[in-house]
Amino acid sequence: MRVFLLLLFVCSLLNCFFILFRLVSGTDGSDVSQTSMLWTKKGQDATMNCSHTKDATFYQMYWYRQLPGETMEQVVFTSTAQRGGEHDFGAFSKEKFSATKTEAERGTFTVKEVQPEDKGLYFCAVSQHSDTNP
Repeated sequence: MRVFLLLLFVCSLLNCFFILFRLVSGTDGSDVSQTSMLWTKKGQDATMNCSHTKDATFYQMYWYRQLPGETMEQVVFTSTAQRGGEHDFGAFSKEKFSATKTEAERGTFTVKEVQPEDKGLYFCAVSQHSDTNP
């Protein structure tokens, strides 16, 4: 499995820190890609792109984050099939995070007004819709 990382460096006058965006894809990583590196300042938004070359049945996208010393958590589930473009943020705030998913093959995830406590690993994953009902 190939893993891609996006380093997001956030700097202020007193400190610099980074957010690692990490993408885990299929067996060799060649089907899914993302922004390679992004620099931003504290208080600015950080947007990450995710795209894949699988077919259009892979229209579901998940964004996860793992803060230092913590377990991975799903931040948002997005899908082009969701009515009204509403994404499922679960317990996470739409004030802090946003996502777009207008095409099956691509989507974005934004951490709004980045702060030092936002540093961590951010993962993108895609999945194929499967109907298990007979």
